Formats: sequence, C-alpha cells, structure tokens
Amino acid sequence: MPDFSYKARTSAGEMTNGTISAASEREAARLLTGQALFPLALSLADPTSIKKSRRRVKGQIMATCYGQMASLLRSGVPLLRSLVVLQEQASNTTLKHVLGEVHDQVQDGITLSDAMKRYPKVFSEIAINMANAGAEGGFLEDALERVATFTEQQEDLKSETMGQLAYPLFLATIGSLIVGALVVFFVPKFGTMFDSLRERGELPIVTDYLLAFSEGLRTPWALFGLLAVVMGLTTLIQYFKSEQGMFLRDRLKLRVPLVGPIFQSFAVARFCRVLGTLLGNGVPILKSLDISSDAAGNRILARAIDEATENITSGASLSQPLSESGYFPGTVVEMIAVAEESNALDSVLVEIADGLEQRTTRKLNLAVRLLEPLLLMVLAGAVLFVVVALLMPVIKMSSTIG
Repeated sequence: MPDFSYKARTSAGEMTNGTISAASEREAARLLTGQALFPLALSLADPTSIKKSRRRVKGQIMATCYGQMASLLRSGVPLLRSLVVLQEQASNTTLKHVLGEVHDQVQDGITLSDAMKRYPKVFSEIAINMANAGAEGGFLEDALERVATFTEQQEDLKSETMGQLAYPLFLATIGSLIVGALVVFFVPKFGTMFDSLRERGELPIVTDYLLAFSEGLRTPWALFGLLAVVMGLTTLIQYFKSEQGMFLRDRLKLRVPLVGPIFQSFAVARFCRVLGTLLGNGVPILKSLDISSDAAGNRILARAIDEATENITSGASLSQPLSESGYFPGTVVEMIAVAEESNALDSVLVEIADGLEQRTTRKLNLAVRLLEPLLLMVLAGAVLFVVVALLMPVIKMSSTIG
C-alpha cells in the first residue's frame, strides 16, 4: 500500500504535514478527514515505493491484457468497468493487484497513462506513451490494440532469439568450464616436470606464460580479483540506473560493433511506427514527436528527436534535423523528406518501420547463427593453445633424450 504525503489544517486552524498509507488518494483523503484533518495538498510520498514492490509481468501476458482492454473499450464498455473485468480475469497475481490499484487511481481522477506510469515494471514506456496519446486523441482502443500487437511481436522476436542463443550459450558455458578446469587443475601437474627445462632456460615462453597464469589462478589474489570484478560490475549496474548512466548506456548500445546498428534500427523503427500511428489518428505533430521520442527507447535518439522538434517549431522540416543528428539512416531520411512533400508522412512512417524491422530481424538472425561457429573457433583455439603449450616442452625433452 503506497504512502501519501499531505499538508492539512487541523480543526483549530493549525498547519500540519506528514505521510499516510492508503490504497488511493481518495482513501487517503477520507482517512485524514476521519482524523479531523482537512487536506490541502496530497501526493505520493515516494512513487518508487510502488515500483519496488512489484514484480515484472511477462510480455505475452501484458499483450493479452492490452488486447482484451482494447476489445472491451471497442465494445462500449467504460474504462473503469473494463479495468474491473480485467482484474477479475487476471491469473497473474501481480497484474491483478496492479490493475486494482490502477482502477482506484483512475476513479480518483488520475489519467490512465499517469496511473500506468507508477508501475514501470509492469507497463512498458511505449504502452504508457500510447495510452497517453490515445486518451488525448480519442483513439484509446486503437492505441491499446497497436500496443498489444507490438508487444506480441517483440515477445516473439525475443523468444526466437533466445531459442537460437540457447545452444551457443550452453556451448560457451561448458567450454569455459572445461578450459578453466584444464588450466586450474591439469596444467599445474606439469610444472615439476618442466623444472629442468626452466633451469636451463629452454622452456618455451608460451608454456612459461601458461604455467604462470595457472599458478596465479590458484593464489588468494585470484579470489580478490574476482571479488573486485563482481563489485565493479555491481557499481557499474547501479550507475547505469542513474540518469547520467542511462545516457551513457544508450550511447554505448549504439556504438557496440555489430550489435549497435541492430539496436539503432529497432529504436528508429519504434519511433517511426509510433509517430506514424499518432499522426494517422490526428494527433498534432509536435505532440506526436514528444510522445514518440520517449517510445524510441533510447535517450540519445530521443535527444536528437527533441532537437528536431525545436527546429519544426521554428518552421524547418523534420527530415533535415534528423539527418544532421547522424542517428537516422540516409534512406529513412530521404523517405521522410519525400513524405513531407507529398503530405503522406503518417503512412510512409509506418512503412519505414515495417521495412526496418524486417531487415533488422534478418540481420539479428544472421548474427545469432554466426555466433555458434565463432564460439566454436574461440573454444577450439583456447584448447589448442593449452595442448600446444604443454606438448612443446614434452617434444623438446623427447628430442633431448633421443
């Protein structure tokens, strides 16, 4: 149950403030009135208290929820009644509880998108933004239907990608364990055997490095090093959750070799699809750009889109600032420029999104298929290095004895 901070006046006219736990703002106001307090201001004390207490809900479940809500609204069922029906039918405990709280907040006068925004682990950014646009433009059921379709496509792509990655990840895990066991437990047994070669300075440098590395892994310093790596990764993850860290993370995602263009294409496709959908439903272009910039899912692209919005306000075209940002492919910019001239921007943007998603999906599938032989080559190279490093001094000793 969330906490609400309040400023209220007592029956004696004195000002007081504090926090109170309640299921909704209306209930909080009712509780304060019962305590002979007259609330003047009431707001969530810590919106993250709701966020942290909720688990994530699978995307497929959310896609079904969005689709059912769209069907109910299209059939003429009021929003509040639709939320009650969805809550009663929800099999997921987290979703059931969240839908109940969203219903109470909407009943208190909060917009659906603002209520959804308090549960980022349940509702995605694109769902929140589309709900906001749909409510303002009067096409909420269409917006939710598109969110359901988009979420389902994303989940299908994620499932397909994870299915293709299963074997390479299994291969990498088993291979790393085998190589690690060889280096830690098997290689040290050859150390005493090669002492005579080391004393004469005839031990191959490759073997010497391998033995030193194996010995280093068996010292307490290796454990300290592992702990330092874990602490460093934990600190980095926490930093990436900050506002500045999120900008750095999104910038790195766009610059990672091979994978960066895939992230960029999917972000541009999301932006084009949401912008085209909003424009097609009559939402003004400035408001559409404001909403679709967040839907891109990348803060670097969102900043470029915000700069483009400022240029449009001053009378410039959309294609020019997008081209200058450097994050939008030339073909996309050219298509947007032609669409602006022909006044068909909404339909062309959706076509751009469809084409980008299809091409990027093919690239992603190809990259995943190439990952398996690449891992095999890396693991084979590691094993070959260990074997050659151990065989070279053995061959040398055999030739010396001969």
